[in-house]
Amino acid sequence: MKVKLLLFIAIICYSCSINQNKTKHSDLPIIGTWELISATATQNDSAFSTFDPKVKMIKIINPDHFAFFAHDLTMGKQSNPQFSAGAGRFTLVNDTYTEYLEYFSNRAWENNKFEFKVSIKNDTLIQQGVEKVEKLGIDRIITEKYKRVKD
Repeated sequence: MKVKLLLFIAIICYSCSINQNKTKHSDLPIIGTWELISATATQNDSAFSTFDPKVKMIKIINPDHFAFFAHDLTMGKQSNPQFSAGAGRFTLVNDTYTEYLEYFSNRAWENNKFEFKVSIKNDTLIQQGVEKVEKLGIDRIITEKYKRVKD
């Protein structure tokens, strides 16, 4: 009986030590709400800005999923009001951040994988990678910078 009790205590202690050494996704610095502050694309050796200061975009990253929302700042009063939203799962391995876009307001983008290199400097998230959607003829390198939204 004493041997079983000691074995049980040893297993519990070992399990607790394993859990303490694991990095929790909720502790990752990428988790949070981010506002887009600049965006560029490079296609056919030509770089251009894709950032529109008349549109506000945020990206929300939780331990399992990401979501982004963009809308014009005229409250939809312009002739062509803008709104887009997308979401899906993601993985983060070292500095490789991969989005699996499951939902998007432009359905042709759905079910695509986008891989980025990410870095965080102070309160700025920088992601750079290839944005490729074959059925739309999109194949470009994008760089996006986000500023952390404070509570």
